Amino acid sequence: MKRLLPLHEMAVNFGLVSNHPVRKRGRKSFFSPEGKVALMFLKMYTQLSAPKLLEQLNGNVHYQIFCDVYVNPLCPLTNYKLIDDIISELSDKLKIQQQQNILADAWKPYMKELDTFHTDATCYESEMRYPTDQKLLWECVGKSYRMMSDACQRLGIHRPRTKYLDVEKANMEYVKQRKHKKSQQRRIIRRLLNLLGKILKEIRRMMREHNEQEVLTVREQSTLGIITKVYRQQKNHFDSNDPRESIPDRIVSISKPYVRPIVRGKEVKNVEFGAKCNNIQVDGISFIEKLSFNAFNEGTRLGHCIKMHKRLFGVDAKKIGGDTGYAGTANRDLCKELGIQTSFVKRGRPSAEKKREEDYVRKELARVRATQMEGSFGTQKEHYAMRRIKARKKKTEILYIFFGIHTANAVHLAGRLAELKETKTA
Repeated sequence: MKRLLPLHEMAVNFGLVSNHPVRKRGRKSFFSPEGKVALMFLKMYTQLSAPKLLEQLNGNVHYQIFCDVYVNPLCPLTNYKLIDDIISELSDKLKIQQQQNILADAWKPYMKELDTFHTDATCYESEMRYPTDQKLLWECVGKSYRMMSDACQRLGIHRPRTKYLDVEKANMEYVKQRKHKKSQQRRIIRRLLNLLGKILKEIRRMMREHNEQEVLTVREQSTLGIITKVYRQQKNHFDSNDPRESIPDRIVSISKPYVRPIVRGKEVKNVEFGAKCNNIQVDGISFIEKLSFNAFNEGTRLGHCIKMHKRLFGVDAKKIGGDTGYAGTANRDLCKELGIQTSFVKRGRPSAEKKREEDYVRKELARVRATQMEGSFGTQKEHYAMRRIKARKKKTEILYIFFGIHTANAVHLAGRLAELKETKTA
């Protein structure tokens, strides 16, 4: 598997290798530039957290060879923050499309049918609890109340009187109930909004009256800005009394304010919370076309997919497989103009001579998309730590998605080459 990965070229693109090496001061890095990139592939392959990965790295010589390091058994690594620092460094320097160009150039000799690709979108969910208005507002109240208490302690003043204890008791009674009437839900949300508005008002007053002192830390000021935005969104939503109202840039988590609700319309999950990703797949190998935490219509991305396929592999697409979301009139006209066969259901009645051959190609494209591409999403989520992505920052989450997808690609290619070698020897 390691020989399939262009680790040096990827390390150069990450900015870990300089063309004009300058002697740096300080302690030398334990991992080489290529080793840092290999470590990320290893993390997604093993699905281990940083502490457990470090533990395995200390005792597994194969992992050490893969990452190009040697760990003395008498002096094992103990600080797992070493791995966290590498993840943070790579996440700040990731350029997805440039890295995918490098990977496509390395994998192109092992791939067939480069003129055919399939496209589909999926959502890689973030690790977070299912948000409701009541949960989110109570979390905001708890954080803002602690901030107000800490600020009063720093300034040496009395804490303002609030209804915090009464609302806390009412919220606990609400949580213990199995079912909630609409009137009960609106009652608790109204109380939470009133309390949160009072706390925010008191914090702002303290900041005005003691502007020469540090009332809040930098991190608390950032959290206060997020809570204030949540309060405004929820207040407007409550006043409108329309549960189906769409809230632009809706915040559903204080710790992850970049996450948005993605409406998928599935039977099991109507809404998902995470990054929506539109992928193209060529000969079983997937590439990211667009990744966003905001909802978007993947049906409008087919033209971009065609351009990306041309850039990665240098050939014009002849066949495209996509679901009904891509089968709009604009996409049909584009594919007809470029002479591309698709898996879209034909409109009208085609001539009898062409019908049989075109139907066979269309059904085969639809079958491969529904099995191979949908199956690749399941493989990534089940076996490469992408079912619910555990990351604290937006850039780290994007890094995990990128390496998770391409680790699955590398394992798929390695398995294919191993099978080919066995058949040749047999």
